[in-house]
Amino acid sequence: MTLRRYIELLKLRIGVLLAITAMAGYFAVAETVQWGPLLAVVVAMLLCSSGSSVFNHFYDRDIDRKMERTRNRPLASGAMADPNVALWLAGGLLVAGCALALYALNWIVALHLALGAFTYMVIYTVWLKRRHWMNIVIGGAAGSFPVLAGAAAADPSAFALPMLMAITLFLWTPSHFWALAMMIKDDYEKAGVPMLPVLVGDAKCAKYMMVNTVLLVISAGLPVAFGELGPVYLVISSLLGVRFLWLNWRLVLDPSKVLARKTFFFSMSYLAFVFVAIVLDRNLPIQF
Repeated sequence: MTLRRYIELLKLRIGVLLAITAMAGYFAVAETVQWGPLLAVVVAMLLCSSGSSVFNHFYDRDIDRKMERTRNRPLASGAMADPNVALWLAGGLLVAGCALALYALNWIVALHLALGAFTYMVIYTVWLKRRHWMNIVIGGAAGSFPVLAGAAAADPSAFALPMLMAITLFLWTPSHFWALAMMIKDDYEKAGVPMLPVLVGDAKCAKYMMVNTVLLVISAGLPVAFGELGPVYLVISSLLGVRFLWLNWRLVLDPSKVLARKTFFFSMSYLAFVFVAIVLDRNLPIQF
């Protein structure tokens, strides 16, 4: 198997997004930027994310073969003859990531990374993905741990703002992923994966998304309500929230793949700019 195919196992695009999330957590609480700890948490996050992704390839190789989107993955396609190699690679990457965090940073960072990997691999991939439509709701909590890890790398005692950011991430995941599931519903149906639109249909899924997005936008305002952030964040996050709600409402009225795609891609911009707003608010001297 070629090096490119090994790299494909790592799902580096997801790893980079999680690393950026960890950086947002770091910058949100850091009084001064120390590049050593920042680099360490980014590398540790990439290692743990890659290990989790390799395990996902290993465990889901049977259903990946049934889905158009995933059937050419290295394990699903048979490009890797011995799947156990992937299992050893996953374990090695996870151990390396947690060990780096423990050695270069602190045990709190290592714990958050380990919990994130456990949630994604065991709770989501093994336990819930094939069994229940709440798979992405509960399993999506894995995406909340990088911001906590990044914050703990800067200040292990920081709690309020990182936790509020983690809640926003937790509520962002269903709206983001259900839009994707609407786009590729046929794939999930073919593989027997009980994603929400497969079970209830696109129209009802869009309504579930709307409720979740309302909760998301409310949660995004909590840092202001608790006095953690100020007007810069409030203005930016509010404008983004209105746009997200508008797209979701259009999806309720017309639950088509075209609008699901628009909602899906905007959801990524929403999260990115909300976190940029947090960093800006912490560094711009503007008060109410």
